[in-house]
Amino acid sequence: MKLTHLAALKAIVLATAFPLTAQASSMWHPAPTEEGFTYHPDHFQSTKTRAQVMAEVEAARKDGTLAILQRGAPLPIKSSEAPKTRQQVVDEMRSESPEAQRARLETYSGG
Repeated sequence: MKLTHLAALKAIVLATAFPLTAQASSMWHPAPTEEGFTYHPDHFQSTKTRAQVMAEVEAARKDGTLAILQRGAPLPIKSSEAPKTRQQVVDEMRSESPEAQRARLETYSGG
């Protein structure tokens, strides 16, 4: 019986130690302070060169995503489908089944 408890204790200790090893390469470490963490920027390891980052920033500036991110807004999702016309959307709504219409109305009305 003691051997079972010892094995279980070792498993628990091992399972709780794994998250700590994952945090060793992180910039943020938990700390017993009021903040609850410490910041270590020297632990950050980038895989990109400065030129690659600058090229990404320039591309974001050209397509408008940089301005959106600077304002803290979420990026819009880009669709791979061709946009529908107003008439296509109206036709789809008129031809939808009563079950689908009920489900759509429940979804958007919150009821």
